[in-house]
Amino acid sequence: MGLVFRSTAVLVLAIFAAGYIHLKPYLAAMGIGRSVESIGTGNCSIVPDLQACEKIVLHQPSGLLYLACSTLRSRLQWMPAISRLDASGMSEDDHVAVYDYETNSITRLSFTGLSSPNGISLHGMDVVISTQEPSTLYVYLVNHRKPTSGDPSRVGADSVIEVFETRFGDSELRHIRTFEDPAVIITPNDVVGSPDGKSAYFTNDHAQKSGLKRDLGVLIQPYDTSVGFCHADYGCKFAYRGLHASNGIVKGLGHDNDTYYVADSMLGEITVLKRGPDHTLLFSEVIETGFAADNLAIDSNGALWVAGLTDVLGFISRKFEDPSAHVSSTGLRVTANSDLGPVYGQRYSVDKVFEDSGRLASGITTVVYDSQRERLFMHGVVSTHLTVCKL
Repeated sequence: MGLVFRSTAVLVLAIFAAGYIHLKPYLAAMGIGRSVESIGTGNCSIVPDLQACEKIVLHQPSGLLYLACSTLRSRLQWMPAISRLDASGMSEDDHVAVYDYETNSITRLSFTGLSSPNGISLHGMDVVISTQEPSTLYVYLVNHRKPTSGDPSRVGADSVIEVFETRFGDSELRHIRTFEDPAVIITPNDVVGSPDGKSAYFTNDHAQKSGLKRDLGVLIQPYDTSVGFCHADYGCKFAYRGLHASNGIVKGLGHDNDTYYVADSMLGEITVLKRGPDHTLLFSEVIETGFAADNLAIDSNGALWVAGLTDVLGFISRKFEDPSAHVSSTGLRVTANSDLGPVYGQRYSVDKVFEDSGRLASGITTVVYDSQRERLFMHGVVSTHLTVCKL
């Protein structure tokens, strides 16, 4: 009996040790045991009239912000990305807001031409200037509609990508198309649109909408998420598969505009993909940040900005129970080093530009930097306000 007991104990310890070794990098990136600093908090203000805005996109020429917003109450009940699937709590007030820092004014854009009987629930977003007419903007929105049939908690959301057109200064978003393909648009999180309103890349943050296999992914941590591509004329397909915990996606600028960066919301990595033939994406490299990452942005100087999930467990367990809870936040800037960098193993520099315990910026999921005006903007899917810092 003693030998059996000792053998069993050794086996149990070995299993726990193997599990810990497997999960250790994830726990580190999620902020377990991390000390939080106060960085970049000296010249900041808040805008409390903007709440529950998961994504910010900067219109660089004007300095205006476009934000995909909801209500705090709705986010707690209907947020498919974290398996909050109570459709009875789905908001009827999701909207795109435009914020003007200079005048401290907020404009809500109204949806026109959109027939969505199953509701509008906003998540990721992109705002793209038309190549034909700079005053025309194409707005791409991830919409987590409630399902037409079935229990939402069992079948998940009926998610699509909505495409709108507007003109700079207008108060309306005119619907032009819906990308809808449940075989490819499974669990869309973020989106990057084209400058003609006809195509988009997007991330799927899970391989399943709901169910046991999805739930077990927390322990298994599979590499089964993806980037999809949809075109108005050719339909939808997978552009890249085999990613881990895909979240935000952003496209490079200038000579880098065939490059796409995809955030990992668990492991603290940014996967760099290059556009290949027929709109497929090809693996290029991985950037290690050390922080679980949500949305990404590129500033006008080409720097990559990362909304760091400094305390993932606090974000999910406390922030989604009480939006007023203070959950630490980090804004990271990633820049490419000189040609000598790769020789010494430092292809990129990752700098903490902002970090806060949650007093100023709590549970951020999006950060953008206006390099021309030297302003940093941060918000979150269940944040009570927009945070603005002068850097």
